[in-house]
Amino acid sequence: MSVEPSSAERSRFPAFYKLSVFDRVRIIHERGWLSIEDHQALVSGEHTLKVHKADKMIENVVGVMGLPVGLGLNFLVNGRDYIVPLVVEEPSIVAALSSAAKVVRGAGGFTVESTEPVLIGQVQVVDVPHPAQAKAVLLQRKDELLNLANSLHPQMVARGGGAKDVEVHLHARAEGSDMLVVHLLVDTRDAMGANLVNTMCEGVASLVESMTGGRVFLRILSNFADRAMVRARCVIPIEDLTTKGHAGEEVRDGVVLANEFACVDPYRATTHNKGIMNGVDAVALATGNDWRSIEAAAHAYAARGGRYTSLTRWYKGEQGELVGELEMPMKVGIVGGSLQSNATVALDLRLLGVKSARELAEVMGAVGLAQNFSALRALVTDGIQQGHMTLHARSVAITAGATAEIFDTVVERLVESGEIKIWKAQEIVLQVRKEARGAATGSRTSDQQAPDPRACGHGKIILLGEHAVVYGSHAIAAPVPLAVRATVQNTSSGSVDMLIPRWGVEYRLHRDPAHRDSFQQSLGIIFDTLGLTEGSLRIEAFPNVPRAMGLGGSAAMAVAVIRALDQHFRLGLSDAQVNALAYRCEEVAHGAPSGVDNTVATYGKLVLYKRGQQPDETDTPGDRHQRQGKPYRQDRRQRSQCLAAQPRTLRKHLPADRPAHLARRASDAAA
Repeated sequence: MSVEPSSAERSRFPAFYKLSVFDRVRIIHERGWLSIEDHQALVSGEHTLKVHKADKMIENVVGVMGLPVGLGLNFLVNGRDYIVPLVVEEPSIVAALSSAAKVVRGAGGFTVESTEPVLIGQVQVVDVPHPAQAKAVLLQRKDELLNLANSLHPQMVARGGGAKDVEVHLHARAEGSDMLVVHLLVDTRDAMGANLVNTMCEGVASLVESMTGGRVFLRILSNFADRAMVRARCVIPIEDLTTKGHAGEEVRDGVVLANEFACVDPYRATTHNKGIMNGVDAVALATGNDWRSIEAAAHAYAARGGRYTSLTRWYKGEQGELVGELEMPMKVGIVGGSLQSNATVALDLRLLGVKSARELAEVMGAVGLAQNFSALRALVTDGIQQGHMTLHARSVAITAGATAEIFDTVVERLVESGEIKIWKAQEIVLQVRKEARGAATGSRTSDQQAPDPRACGHGKIILLGEHAVVYGSHAIAAPVPLAVRATVQNTSSGSVDMLIPRWGVEYRLHRDPAHRDSFQQSLGIIFDTLGLTEGSLRIEAFPNVPRAMGLGGSAAMAVAVIRALDQHFRLGLSDAQVNALAYRCEEVAHGAPSGVDNTVATYGKLVLYKRGQQPDETDTPGDRHQRQGKPYRQDRRQRSQCLAAQPRTLRKHLPADRPAHLARRASDAAA
């Protein structure tokens, strides 16, 4: 349901995509968006269309095809919060919509206007003796036509709808005579209205013939609903446009230029408008509306001037902001039709919470504008394909039959291969299953290869001293038998691209440090320090360590990337140098880290760790490690490399009065 702006926290769901389907349904129920009945229906699957009901909807039914129902989040339309149900099978649409809506929300949300939900019925009249005179008669006596039409649907009139006006058009026929067409303008209120309008056209046909002296031929509605319009608008300050290493001005000007391309070129406009309909159609399907009719009207409206063009307009505002506007026909309904036959449609409408067909049309207008902004922003920054690769790989992996236990591995290898094809995914599925069978029997297949240890970073678990270690006390830490693996490949892109398929992360490193977002800063430190920023590379990381779970994922990622670059370029980095550089990355992630995460990630050993003390300036880090096995800091001249703590074996340094069971626990963890 929609809520007042004061309840905006109900529509914000941080990290919603990370939750399981069960937890997503649970949280939207807890926030009050779902009733108990709808929550139970979603959990149980009772809402899905059953075969016996489908058999009553169309002819020759043999089954039911399912499509995913996703939620577009962050939408603020005319000051109201919405969760938007979307039925779509294409990857990235839901995520892109939610991201765009979040940006616009921060700038005040979407402002949308709509006209009355008017549908046009057409009555074609031929063989008219005096077309011009007949036109005049029809317009003079239009009240008779309207009264007759409304008498056929008195309940619609009682709800404030019904036939409102009559228009008459003359068209020249190829044979030389004129064709007369009567337009009956009908306000259908919250109904879709197709059957209603067709009935009215049938009902007035005889009266039209008597008024014109001609012969009525076709009597049918028009799907070109240019009297039921929506006009959506958003204003985005340039500071909210900075993304993935691109300045706000650069993104704004790029969006404007890309939109100009669609305005003047019908080939580009076709793809441009298709992107708008990606969002609009998904809402239409979710709410049981005729997406084919909406599509037809949109494309007809785009060509109304004799040349197909863009449905949106993006331009620079007076204060330098980016302004976006969309205008298109949007004739939809919220009663009748599939509501009685498909329980999911009724559930989706309750979740959306719209109270009228016009409100639904306004939300759909905002969705169309958001989808267009998202697509243009991607095109003018890192490109659609770069952000789409991982999501596409996930879809292909499902098609290839990857089951849950091997799914992430298949996706990672598919992205790594560069062949996002079904045949390749099927090949990988077979290989992964073969490896799993070999692992279960304790054997290794001939085509398996052990991962390169120099391209790995280890996770960690702190057995004792997790918080005290930050303040200089000892901690006992052990490596977790999970790792982050990274590879480096030369490319011709002219940039440094980072892909982490399992985490859904893809970005391009900006060469200017001032334009790097928080995620790029760690990678930027590595490349700046190693002098590789001008390279043309693709880094792919494959984590088995989860993020934000206290297992040292960020340190493991940094170490894996550093080692992969070291291996690729044969830099000859020592463990101490890897550790020092990983610590600098940890400073970006955590501010003032203890250094234990990067130490365990680098050395992969059980350690008794303490923040290092300043060593004698005559010692090298390697000398001190060999002599004492203690953590250390670089001298003042090398302070920029920060902490490079070394491990020491746990067993020999356990205090004598430490209980024996603690020693056994540490040894078991090491094993």
